[in-house]
Amino acid sequence: MNASRTRVALVTPAGRGAVASIVVNGPDAVAVVESLFHSARGRRLAEAPADRILYGAWATTGEDVVVARRSESRVEIHCHGGAAAAEAILSALAAGGCDIVSWQGFVQADVTSSIRGAARIALAAATTERTAKILLDQYRGALDLAIEQTMLDLEEGKTAVARARLRELLGWAKFGEHLTSPWRVVIAGPPNVGKSTLINALVGYERAIVFDQPGTTRDVVTAQTAVDGWPIELADTAGLRASAEPLEQAGVQRAGAELRSAELAILVFDITQPWTKELQQLTSEWPNALVVHNKADLLPAATMATVSPADRPAGVLASAKSGWNVPGLLDAIVKRLVPRAPPPGAPILFTAEQSQAIRAAIDHAELRQGEQAIAMLARLVAAGSRE
Repeated sequence: MNASRTRVALVTPAGRGAVASIVVNGPDAVAVVESLFHSARGRRLAEAPADRILYGAWATTGEDVVVARRSESRVEIHCHGGAAAAEAILSALAAGGCDIVSWQGFVQADVTSSIRGAARIALAAATTERTAKILLDQYRGALDLAIEQTMLDLEEGKTAVARARLRELLGWAKFGEHLTSPWRVVIAGPPNVGKSTLINALVGYERAIVFDQPGTTRDVVTAQTAVDGWPIELADTAGLRASAEPLEQAGVQRAGAELRSAELAILVFDITQPWTKELQQLTSEWPNALVVHNKADLLPAATMATVSPADRPAGVLASAKSGWNVPGLLDAIVKRLVPRAPPPGAPILFTAEQSQAIRAAIDHAELRQGEQAIAMLARLVAAGSRE
């Protein structure tokens, strides 16, 4: 039996579960599974109607399984969720001539475009409905269509139009990579200004330890949340100040490193404390940071406002402890991270590999190397490997 093009993959997550699902796809899928599956009623898999569920036992283990023939070339097997049960079935299918592949490889081999395959894989990593909708648009062909139109423009000699379309795609590249990876936001500032309380307020639960003594946080504490449908990882860092204590020095150095790698730095200050040259220097070191003046609940009610007083840098006035204006702060964070969102159905690059390919195509187009640009784009939308 030639089953060299018949593939099998475990499509449920790794680890113990109630049920494990295995998919067999290829010209010999039905024959291979039928040779290893004994229906409880003696019914042949090949004769069962499509999507009819058959219950029985797996020949090599005696394990109870449920099998369904989805088409002439696709069969699903559902067994006990333990790793051993699934591995035994995979081993038997491999011995029968099937190629075992990862679920990602199975997906790529099962679609007509590598972009659609990548989108289907990325959907498994999407953590919010909003990001999943954008990836679903790419799975349905939004990015494929944009690239195919660009290839047509290049074939017709519309190089300027093609370059503009490619640059527009590249403009969404960094945004697109965050559809499966959260934006990193680092909270920093002097000791005892309420950074840990603030991160707890932003995520809605007590993630960071809160204590009224400076220097409590010496390592980086992280928490993931979603704001307006966008996934964000918040990091709470050690207080930024000069210290002779080695452990605290290490914490300050780590905080600086985190700030440098952040997509958004938030500097938190205590609104009840005087503004000093040291604090001004801190804001000068991080000019792109979002400034938050915390502890507004300690101000007299008559002086409450949502913007900072004139004697300190512009920023958001809030109270992490009481929650006052935390929604305003969340809105400011979103505006910094996602100043504009793509319209529904927009083509969005969502992997580093796609961005690299578009950059290469732009380079070729600018050098009037239309054929090379078309070849680069064609490889990007080609079907997944089926060897």
